[in-house]
Order: sequence, then structure tokens, then C-alpha cells
Amino acid sequence: MLDLDVRCRVGAFALDAAFTAGGGVTALFGRSGAGKTTILNVIAGLARPESGRITVGGRTLYDSAASIDLPAHARRVGYVFQEGRLLPHLTVHHNLNYGRLFADGRRRLVDFEQALELLGIGHLLQRRPGALSGGEKQRVAIGRALLANPEVLLLDEPLASLDAPRKAEILYYVERLRDEVRIPIVYVSHSLDEVVRLADEVVLMSDGRVLGMGPVREMMSSVELRPYLGRHEGGAVIEARVAGQDLESGLARLEFNGGSLEIPDVEALPGERVRVRVRARDVSIAISRPAGLSIRNVLAGTVVALGDEDGPSLDVSLDLQGTALLARITRKSALELGLRPGLPVFALIKSISIDRRSVGYA
Repeated sequence: MLDLDVRCRVGAFALDAAFTAGGGVTALFGRSGAGKTTILNVIAGLARPESGRITVGGRTLYDSAASIDLPAHARRVGYVFQEGRLLPHLTVHHNLNYGRLFADGRRRLVDFEQALELLGIGHLLQRRPGALSGGEKQRVAIGRALLANPEVLLLDEPLASLDAPRKAEILYYVERLRDEVRIPIVYVSHSLDEVVRLADEVVLMSDGRVLGMGPVREMMSSVELRPYLGRHEGGAVIEARVAGQDLESGLARLEFNGGSLEIPDVEALPGERVRVRVRARDVSIAISRPAGLSIRNVLAGTVVALGDEDGPSLDVSLDLQGTALLARITRKSALELGLRPGLPVFALIKSISIDRRSVGYA
């Protein structure tokens, strides 16, 4: 468990933040300048707080009251930057071994062969960084950080400089990391697709402060998060099980508490659990079950609340037998349908509105 409560000033920027992160991925999410990277630097010992306390697994890294401030090399923190920062004159093999120079004598988090298999980099050992793709460089950087035997892993927008195919490549390996290496992973991103796919917990930041935190499923439908998502990105997260794959149509059937979904491009086997982001703008509402539609997903639910935002549209919170969903419709439609809390309705979701970027392993 990582426990952070610090205050820090960098120039005119003031950070006053507190949160905890357990095993799995905790995403720091917010606009540029929110203080996300500053927090990573404070944890790693690259920036010094003015006051507060940082502990990992009960071991104190920083405590202003007790005058404890461990140097960066003694903190057992793995840090992966946006650009990887590999040593250009060394092969991949030697870059990875460089990480092992900082490991202590404790039981290893992963050994060398495990790191190669986990990240799929065994075939790259004799190459130098200049001969690697962006995605390969980041995988090697993650491997080097793991081989330093860290107690917490920091990932600072590791996909920011990559194109779409390389991002998809790295996401797969970070998912494996999340599921197989049970240490706190603090992941900085301003991409909601990445956060929804990878994170167990979300810490929402703005202007150096924590505005809210909680499980990704709850935070996606939280009031605090909506102003930071933009009108086109807000929605809900549904955790489901792959019930079947129709190879002929290319559609997967997902089952969850509240119904089932048919969506394309799900790279998961029957029985595996996935997480699906459904944008509010892609959800329509009917007050009776429609017929003769091309829309394949028609889900029974109940209106929980109507948003009070200004403008011609509003968000309608729905309950699908215990699963939360958000629909964005025009205010005029809500009035004509007579929507009110407690009213039974049907949520309509087009299958093609959910692409592979919105689906990840739960």
C-alpha cells in the first residue's frame, strides 16, 4: 500500500494532495498542469515536499515531522518516463541488467526470464535502443524498472509519444503487469480510454488538489468527474463476462448484472471478464420496448435522476438492475417522454458505438 499526504510548491504551482494506492493500477487523471507528474516526482524523491508523509508498505520514504527524507536510490521506486530514457550505447540486455544494479537482496519481484516473458522482449536482447520501435523501448524501460525490484511502480504517460498501434501493444503488456505483479502501480494519463482499460482506482486531480477518488466504475459516473471529461466523453463503465463469440458476425456477447451486450472486436475468450466503457452520447431512451430496429442492445432499466446542467441536452442516470448507465439526450426529448425518477425505460446502445479502445480486461 502506498500512502501519500504531501504539500509542495514548485514555482507558482502549489500541490496539496492525499491518496492511497493498493495493489493494481491507480490512475492519476486530470488536465495538464493538475500536478500528476509532480506527485510522481515527489514519490520518487526527485522533488521534495514542504511537509507531509509518504509510506510504502509501512516503510517511510518521507516524513517532515520525523525529518525522514530517503534519497531517490534508496526508495525502491521504479519510474518509467514518457520517452523511456534507455541508455543508447547499451544493448537491451545491458539496459535490463542496469536495473538489477539497484535491486537489494530481498525476494525478487520478477527474475530476468520472467521479465522477458511478461513483456515479450526476449527477442530484443542484442539490439540497441536506436533499433527499437517506440513501443519496444517502453517495454524495455518497464522491464528495467521491474528488475530494480521496486515496491511501487510509477508510469508517467508511457503511451503519450506512441502512435495508435504501439499504444495498443503497450496497453496489453500493462494489463499483464497489473494482473501479475501485485505492487502499487501509479499511472499518469489524460486519456480516458487508457484509464478505463487499465485502472482499478482513479484519483481525479485539478490545480494541485485531489477532487475525488474511487473505483473506476464509480468514478466514471461521478458528478466530480463530469466537468473534466468533456461533453463527448462522459459515460459509464460496465464490468461483464464474455458469454460467447460469434465468429461469423464478429460480435461478442457480454453478460453482466442487468442484461447483456453484443459488441464487435472483443479480443477475449468466453468466460473472461472485461470492462466496457459506454459513452452517454451513444445511449438512447425509449419508454416502451421498441421493435424493428437495427440496434441490437435494448436493456430494461429505471430512471434514477435527471441532470440539472444548462443547455439543450441533459444526462439521465439509469439503473439496469444494479448496473449504472448514463444517457445523454435532448431536454425536449426528456420532457416529451415524461422522464422522472422511478420510471421504467429501455436503454438503446448501438453495437458499433463501442470499439476495441473502449474494452479492456477487468
